[in-house]
Order: sequence, then structure tokens, then C-alpha cells
Amino acid sequence: MAQDASGILRTAARVLDIESTAIACMRDNLPADLAPAVRCILASRGRVIVSGIGKSGHIGRKLAATLASTGTTAYFVHASEASHGDLGMITKDDVCILISNSGETRELSDLITYTRRFNIPLIGISSISDSTLMRQADLRLLLPGAPEACAIGMAPTTSTTLTLALGDALAVALMEQRAFKPEEFRNNHPGGKLGLQLAQVRQLMHETSALAAVAPDLPMTEVLIQMSEAGFGIACVVADGKVAGVISDGDLRRHIDRITDLTACEVATSNPKTVGPEMMAAQALGLMNESKINALIVVDADNAPIGLLRIHDCLKAGLV
Repeated sequence: MAQDASGILRTAARVLDIESTAIACMRDNLPADLAPAVRCILASRGRVIVSGIGKSGHIGRKLAATLASTGTTAYFVHASEASHGDLGMITKDDVCILISNSGETRELSDLITYTRRFNIPLIGISSISDSTLMRQADLRLLLPGAPEACAIGMAPTTSTTLTLALGDALAVALMEQRAFKPEEFRNNHPGGKLGLQLAQVRQLMHETSALAAVAPDLPMTEVLIQMSEAGFGIACVVADGKVAGVISDGDLRRHIDRITDLTACEVATSNPKTVGPEMMAAQALGLMNESKINALIVVDADNAPIGLLRIHDCLKAGLV
């Protein structure tokens, strides 16, 4: 059968229209128990246990992962495994979030019974208000009734998108209520692109021992030797333990005619741009690009040099 490009695009547009309309509907009619659900989780001394089956299970895994990475300890429990011993992983201090679009998923029945028996707070996510799950739940996050986006109206599409969006809203609300900081997010994301974007200068810089640190009155003939030995093409002029200037390749070129007659302070650029070790490396890279320089001296709170960050180090690490 020939592929109709215009038909494909019409289908894609229809799907996005249906799903975006459903999200807009949910935005305008947020579940009444959403705020209480956030407060319940914040008050919990334990973890958030998320479970679901099928597509709801996939969304549940994502919700648990998002919660865990944004300050709310959470993990996913497979409903079938829960019935074969994993219920013992759930404690009275935990909060359970069970996801079922119909609210009648058989595999969740043991989890529902367990939470009721031990008075474990249960948050239900479903599109059917009078379903078994929603009747048993302490807090009900009701999804708006909306048609699935597929032609036969059966494949989980709109419903999973709504659940995913509501889970994100819950996670971000918790994140903001906890005043979750970028530093905490970085601790949970040391790897990958996210971890790199949150890397600190201290993680990429060269230590002071590798830096050519020279006295203001040191003859440039000696400075050149130290710069050559360090191999970074830059020297830091240090007076009374503090950064007084920096000598770069550009400074050398500007004084090339009489470089051997000068001292470090006569060649150096005074008041150079510096950064602290806690600054995000991405911010430092932006500063270098903005200032059209290739390196930054890293200083401590007393303006003493503690390292060197080069633009090459940032690019080599993958920052752009």
C-alpha cells in the first residue's frame, strides 16, 4: 500500500490535538486531592511506592524515577511480584501510588488489600471515579475522561499521556515544596548530559600544583620557563598569596619586542577574571566565551589561586 505523506501528517496532528486538549482539560480541572497528596507524601517518614501493570506500569516506573531524582525517595514495585513476597518491602511509613486507567486491574488487588490492612496511605490514579481502586484510595487523582487518540479508541495513548503529565506535576510540586536545589539534583545525576551540565568547576579544573604561579617581580625569562614547564600557556601572578594578575599568550605577544627586559607584573593583565570552585562549569565556559579568553584562574574565598580551568577542558568533557 502506498504511503500517503499528507495522511500520515494529518494523523499525527489529530493525535497531538486530542492529547493536548485532554491535558488542557486536566489543567483546568486539577484533581481536588492533588494538594493533599503532596502534603501526604511530604509528611511521610518512608518512601513512595509506585505500582501499575502494562502501560500504567511503564508510566509508574517513570514516575518513581522522577520522584527519586528530585528529592522524594521512591521505587517501583511490580504488582505481580508484590503478590509473591515483595509486599514485605512496603512499610507502614510508606505511601503507595497505584495507577490503573480502569481502576479495576486485578493484579493490583493484593496491593490495595495490603495497604488497607496496615493503614498505609494509598493514592489512586485512574479515570474512573467509582472504580475499585478509587473507592479504596485515601486520596484520588482522577484523570479527565478523554478519548484515546488511536483510530480504534482502545490503545493506551491519551490516558498514558495524562498519567505521565499528572505524575510530572506531582513530582515538580514536591520538588518545589522541598526547595530542591540544583546541587542535590547534581548529586543524583553524576553521569550523562544532565550530570555534565551540572558539573562544578572543581571537577574539571587543574590543581594549583599544575599552575605556573609567579611573583610580581620575577623576570620574564624565568616566567617563560615556568610557563613552558606547566604546559598551559598561562601564568598566574601571585602577591601576598592572592591573584594579582595573569599572563597569557596574548600578553606575551603584546610585549614580544622587549619581553626579556620585563618582570611578571609589567606584562601581566591585572584584575583578571576568576571563578570559584563551586561555580557550574557550564557557567564558567559561558564566561570564557563572553570574555573571549581561553582560561580562568580558580580562586578560593580569599582570592588565593587554587586551580586553572581552560576552555579546552570544558570542551573535552563535552560541554558546549
